[in-house]
Amino acid sequence: MLPLDRLCRGAEAALEKDPSRALVIAVTTRAIFNLEEEHKLYLEKGKEEYTRHQQANQDKPLPPGTAFAFIQMQYKTLTLTAKEPLQRYCTHASLKESISSQAVQYVNKKILESNPAERDLFDILVLSNNSPESGVRIINSAKHYGLEISKFCFVSDEDSTQYLKSHSVKLFLSADRTDVCNALRRGRGVPPDSSLLCLTGVSAALVFQQEVQAPSTPLRVVFDGDAVLFSDETDQIFQEQGLEGAVQYERAMEAIPIGEGPLKAFAMHLGKMRKKFGQEKSPIRTYLVTARSGRDMGIRAIKTLREWGLPIDEAFFMDGAPKGPILAQIQPHIFFDDGLHNIQGAQNVGVPSAWVPSCC
Repeated sequence: MLPLDRLCRGAEAALEKDPSRALVIAVTTRAIFNLEEEHKLYLEKGKEEYTRHQQANQDKPLPPGTAFAFIQMQYKTLTLTAKEPLQRYCTHASLKESISSQAVQYVNKKILESNPAERDLFDILVLSNNSPESGVRIINSAKHYGLEISKFCFVSDEDSTQYLKSHSVKLFLSADRTDVCNALRRGRGVPPDSSLLCLTGVSAALVFQQEVQAPSTPLRVVFDGDAVLFSDETDQIFQEQGLEGAVQYERAMEAIPIGEGPLKAFAMHLGKMRKKFGQEKSPIRTYLVTARSGRDMGIRAIKTLREWGLPIDEAFFMDGAPKGPILAQIQPHIFFDDGLHNIQGAQNVGVPSAWVPSCC
């Protein structure tokens, strides 16, 4: 093991979890904190001025970003990499007791209450293109809010997504579309400059900066269907042959499961956690909110979820109706959709949203 790995180890080593079993979520700093003003400074005046600004304000907490409510107050777990690239520097924030039981932390606490030796837990990794010097403000901001994030990685490479697989990341949230596309393309060995459609590897989504209120527990995650949980095969038929063609296709394919979409892998890991509890006592609730018609196109979707063994607590087949009203009622911690109009509708009702590009 390289000596640099030890920089990512702390006194909390006894709490280490197996990254192959943990549900590792990687977030960029612009996803978890509101860095829009700082990002504008970086674009207009360059890296050196940005670094000076961050150093001068290192004790001033950054405002929460869109992914903050989803990540907020997670229980401390630890994942390590066998080999660390020499270009990166990692550090741990000290463990801090939290009196809050929000979202992801709530799930981990409930799991550990039933089995203190459990290793299938959430683990959060902050992946940043900041230098270690400017990264001090990021760490201080996390500590200010009581975010018990185990690992911060400040990566000098422009494309930090190359490190996602080595950390067994199951979900990547970024405020940069190029990051998201690179994560999806790299998932199965597709080169970053490929013109192919996005392929599922590391589940990834783009977050837009918005004002959000942290919902209450339990953790609630909402997925769109086609091009998110499922492949976009039916969407393509709809584009080519219209609604009637899509309905006929679904009827003909009813007994055949739909292909997997970009977020299926993350949903399956979440479902694995969900199965540790009975439906009434689960600290996780998952939802399917899809534009599909239940009458004409719902059966195949339900059968696909059954075939995958993926538990969904509630399913809404909207038949093309706006999703905003039902999302406002659910109040999820995060909503994944491939339609920008649906993302806008969710943002209009204050729901934290993440866009899953159907292609890059």
